[in-house]
Amino acid sequence: MSGPTGADRRWLNAAIELSRHSPPAPDRYAVGALVVGGDGTVLATGYTGEADPRDHAEEAALAKLAGRSGPDLSHATIYSSLEPCTTRASRLASCTGLILAAGIRRVVLALREPLVFADCHGVETLRRGGVEVVEIGDLAPSVRRINAHVLDDRRRPPDGAAG
Repeated sequence: MSGPTGADRRWLNAAIELSRHSPPAPDRYAVGALVVGGDGTVLATGYTGEADPRDHAEEAALAKLAGRSGPDLSHATIYSSLEPCTTRASRLASCTGLILAAGIRRVVLALREPLVFADCHGVETLRRGGVEVVEIGDLAPSVRRINAHVLDDRRRPPDGAAG
């Protein structure tokens, strides 16, 4: 496994900035994702709620590549501001399942999914599937700030509770 490169940091920052397009909602994270080919070309982008409120960022990006003949995604990297999901309430396919099915062999992320909506095991699932996963944790505070609409409400104790 290799560590993050300068290009990884730039692309992941771009995914984090893309997540700002996600309409804030109390029941979902704001996430951005980019699929970048082995040659450094952006193949697709996506963000939470882009075309449908139920869309996850990775799902939206990969949907743009579905049915297209073209790039071999085995040399592509998907950059996601948040760990790809392993459990979905709104759809059958998880983002980790979609990534594995697409043949993407490398994922770069900033923040593992907090235990708010689901118990996510995206990193472990991807690694078991033979995908290299690179975490750039020093970019996680930006993702947390963008998702304060979800994370801050969950950290406050209920009225009258100690905290």
